[in-house]
Amino acid sequence: MSKSLYISATEARSGKSAIVLGVMQLLLAHIRKVVIFRPIISDTEENDHDINLIRKHFKLPVPYERTYAYKLGEAKRMLHEGKQALLLETILNKFKELEAEYDFVLCEGTDYLGGEAALEFEMNAAIISNLGCPVLAVVNGLRKNADEIRASTLSTIETFGEKGLEVMAVIINRIGSDVPLSVTEEIIEGARTKHPLLAYAIPDEKSLGNPTINDVVKWLDARVLYGHGRLDSQVEEILVAAMHISNYLEYLSEGSLIVSPGDRSDIILASLASRLSASYPDISGIVLTGGIQPSVNVHRLIEGWTGVPIPVLSVSGHTYKVAQTLNGLHGTIDPENPMKIASALGLFESYVNTDELRTRLVESKSQRITPLMFEYTLIEKAKVKRQRIVLPEGSSERILQAADILTRRGVARIILLGDPAVVRKLAADIGVNLGDAVIIDPAESEHFEDYVDTYFELRKHKCLSRDMAQDRMSDPTYFATMMVHKGHADGMVSGSVTTTAQTIRPAFEFIKTKPGASQVSSVFLMCQNDRVLVYGDCAVIPNPDEKELAEIAINSAHTARVFGIDPKVAMLSYSTGDSGTGEDVQKVIEATAIAKEMEPDLALEGPLQYDAAIDPEVAKTKMPGNPVAGKATVFIFPDLNTGNNTYKAVQRSVPGSMAIGPVLQGLNKPVNDLSRGCTVRDIVNTVAITAIQAQAQPE
Repeated sequence: MSKSLYISATEARSGKSAIVLGVMQLLLAHIRKVVIFRPIISDTEENDHDINLIRKHFKLPVPYERTYAYKLGEAKRMLHEGKQALLLETILNKFKELEAEYDFVLCEGTDYLGGEAALEFEMNAAIISNLGCPVLAVVNGLRKNADEIRASTLSTIETFGEKGLEVMAVIINRIGSDVPLSVTEEIIEGARTKHPLLAYAIPDEKSLGNPTINDVVKWLDARVLYGHGRLDSQVEEILVAAMHISNYLEYLSEGSLIVSPGDRSDIILASLASRLSASYPDISGIVLTGGIQPSVNVHRLIEGWTGVPIPVLSVSGHTYKVAQTLNGLHGTIDPENPMKIASALGLFESYVNTDELRTRLVESKSQRITPLMFEYTLIEKAKVKRQRIVLPEGSSERILQAADILTRRGVARIILLGDPAVVRKLAADIGVNLGDAVIIDPAESEHFEDYVDTYFELRKHKCLSRDMAQDRMSDPTYFATMMVHKGHADGMVSGSVTTTAQTIRPAFEFIKTKPGASQVSSVFLMCQNDRVLVYGDCAVIPNPDEKELAEIAINSAHTARVFGIDPKVAMLSYSTGDSGTGEDVQKVIEATAIAKEMEPDLALEGPLQYDAAIDPEVAKTKMPGNPVAGKATVFIFPDLNTGNNTYKAVQRSVPGSMAIGPVLQGLNKPVNDLSRGCTVRDIVNTVAITAIQAQAQPE
């Protein structure tokens, strides 16, 4: 196994950034310490775009200055001065420093933006030869037919081979819809490589190549006047507005960026109004030129508009100059744009055989699990058999952003509840693509009356009237839970804008607990920098008795297995073994006995103090030879007060820790709660968890 890989393009705009993103995700899912290294970066930016993307998105702790050796202009100057040996020596030294410290070094070649493609190719080849890395070549397939792609790819492989370099894999990126994916088979047959070649083809995805309004802001150094929350909107085309309104409106198309002098109030108001009309396509934004801002009255009118529907920017240049500048704009994948990142990763995972590539790159899987590895595992497990997960909070921006990511990456089949017109408008306003997500208005659903009848029959013994049942089913959370109960959805996730009680009360009422479970409890999946632990119960049952505590332990062990964690259960207390006495200790002793009787083959021990449960050295002193002490993976707290405070303390004080949950357990079908302060990432993880729980349900 090599400890490095060099990703090299052959021309500009090949989509290399997306490939680097996908390969880094793949590596970090299986290798603990991976670092990005670019021997030579472009002169154009203060900080290199790709290094910035990888460091921020994957939270790599490596200092920026260690991730590159030279800027392109400096490297060219050294070559012209005959200092190639010094150039290569410095690059090799920086590479070797990283290689000694990290498990894998992912290298990325130049961007071919310097205007001397032949020189850049020779530089990349010399660097690869010096570092001794295998090569993943990225070939740009944009606007090329199958014959051109085949010829250019085989030529690239042959040229690398002539220089003694090993091309391990080739990715033809951005191929058109008229090029069959089977072109890779012909390339594999025609390539002459020392080892079998891996070859993949990835279709062109406009959303990755199109710039966003945020890109426009950076490109023009523009000032955002309105619509600060809409900067992720994608730009499809540039439209200079110089006509009368009646004629101008005829030219609007989806994603148009309107360029207009700042004193054209008629164009500004017509453009804003077009976004509120179903008769016109959704434009992406407006750029006002000449440094002229709207008049006081127009400004007042816009300020009073509830939620300005599109971004409005202001720049100092004249209209023609600004339009010419925008023609050179291209889209980038920025760390601040999770939707583009999700698109890039989803595309990579859909068209690259990641198992095959991983096998070639990674000989053995790390025994230590980082939070990123665990998150990747969750996503991959959920994708194996996509489940239908209903999200009742369809009008929440965070939910819609998460739905975008989940559909792009193929994690689950998403069902959103809400008025379809309202949900789609909100999605368009925030630049979200809902993909194949289904939107259902509960009141208009064909199943509404059946759900009302079912709920009425289930709850009429509680003096529930049919009118009350109808009111309850109009509540999105009740409707979503009934979808799960009736088998029209496989799981439900809610709570980003509602309370925990509102989320789980319907599940208590009619999904009920599974056979053998008398209660619903919860766990948190605690991702630390080298392992994943299970903490229960930290969210639901305040003060469990002995039997409840034993049941929490058994259910937590079952949950651990669902997520690939070998359960070694520690029943926690302030005493280890028989070292202490008291009512609280006695409760844990009795709960341990009950749990062992319930599942005699489960590795379970108690009472244990936390340090004796997790630290092998402490365990040698306090409970030598015990199969759980010092090796515990499932930690059962004696009460909610202890559990909730402990998980939060660990999450905040242990570097790199992340708590995923709460994950509800004990229900017949999976329902999970979000905190009202949850992030989009939290929602994505919780949906993946719910999907995995649904997969584990008996057929």
